[in-house]
Amino acid sequence: MSAGVRIRGVLPEDLAAISAIYNHYVRESVVTFDEEEGTTEDWAEKHARLSAAGMPFLVAVDAVSGQVLGYALVQPWRVKSAYRFTVEDSIYLSADAAGRGIGRVLLGALLEACAAAGLRQVIAVITEGGAEASIALHTRLGFVETGRLRDVGVKFGRPLGTVLLQKSL
Repeated sequence: MSAGVRIRGVLPEDLAAISAIYNHYVRESVVTFDEEEGTTEDWAEKHARLSAAGMPFLVAVDAVSGQVLGYALVQPWRVKSAYRFTVEDSIYLSADAAGRGIGRVLLGALLEACAAAGLRQVIAVITEGGAEASIALHTRLGFVETGRLRDVGVKFGRPLGTVLLQKSL
């Protein structure tokens, strides 16, 4: 594990920090296709929904200060019941946590939690041409590319595609 970092389940008091981490990427990058910032209340609703569904939602925190350094979650891939064992992952780190190995530890813990929850497939939908570090992270943890969707989004006036990666648990 990355020194000085602890991985644990999300607590309600983490949601403001999670919102701030995510909103940074909404404002500053193309790694999310969201164009409007969310609120802590939005994250509380998501947390409640994912918890009720038994979906893992984890945070990486500084072991000394307790500061949230990043989060990872999964949510259902599709709503039809036949997809119930397949999820889509999402992982974001605070800007000051990047490059410290935290993403690898966090995503590894998320995959373990998914397996423990009986999930079978994890899908990553990653922006093409803007999230190379995320593609590399997922690949290092055993995800394989299964497809690409060209020009399916537009953000900051730029057409964007996605890379689909998949991991069997």
